[in-house]
Amino acid sequence: MYKMISAITQKRWHFLAIALLIQIISLMLVGFLVITQSFIELSVFEWSITQSLLAGFLAYHFRMQKWWIFIHLCFMPLAVITLALNISPFWHLFLFILLVLVYGKTYKTRVPLYLSSEQVNKVLASWLPKRKHFSFLDLGSGCGGLISRLAKAHQNGLFYGIEAAPMPFLISKLRNIFTTSSCKISWGDFWQHDFSQYDVVYAYLSPVPMETLWYKVRKEMRPGSLLISNTFQIPGVVPDEIIELNDFSNSTLYLWKIKNIMEP
Repeated sequence: MYKMISAITQKRWHFLAIALLIQIISLMLVGFLVITQSFIELSVFEWSITQSLLAGFLAYHFRMQKWWIFIHLCFMPLAVITLALNISPFWHLFLFILLVLVYGKTYKTRVPLYLSSEQVNKVLASWLPKRKHFSFLDLGSGCGGLISRLAKAHQNGLFYGIEAAPMPFLISKLRNIFTTSSCKISWGDFWQHDFSQYDVVYAYLSPVPMETLWYKVRKEMRPGSLLISNTFQIPGVVPDEIIELNDFSNSTLYLWKIKNIMEP
């Protein structure tokens, strides 16, 4: 079992395959106990808790992210409860569609929906140039609140947002339909977008893609341009400036000034 999961981890297979394998292994082990032993008498729900604890332990042992450990701990007990309550399959489909609309391809990007706080907006509004023309790109702009507010405060800037999740994109388009033309929201994948035309790139992603993001930034952004990351640092790269915020999530802004373009 250990060699099997280690091999998957080392080859960097999709994390969903690892999560599925952990569930299958823990379910098989618990099933083996149920069949072979006769001295432990537990209900189906109690066995589901045993399976979830085993799955959570395996997820922790193989260094899956904390939220995946939580999913492993909750998955089987919630499945048993759902079956016991005889909930209509329609509601499962409805919730699945709703999650897809809100979070898009989070299973692929491993970047959940984060909303920047009002404090982040105030700090950026006070920090961005007051007179000089500049362009600002929000990677995964969510519901568009940040660039909408910044565009109102900075008439000298052009603000762009890229969002791939359907519902946040629709909300951002609706909220900016009557705002200034300096704020534009686009549907798409920012990994396929060229960063070279922007002076400031803002990211509120997750720890997973930060190293890849830094490679893309170094390859495309002009010298003198700026990368700002909310909360998540780039591994092994010291930021040029750190701004700690007193908001609901104790956010920290990390700033890197691009000094030269990476050679192809």
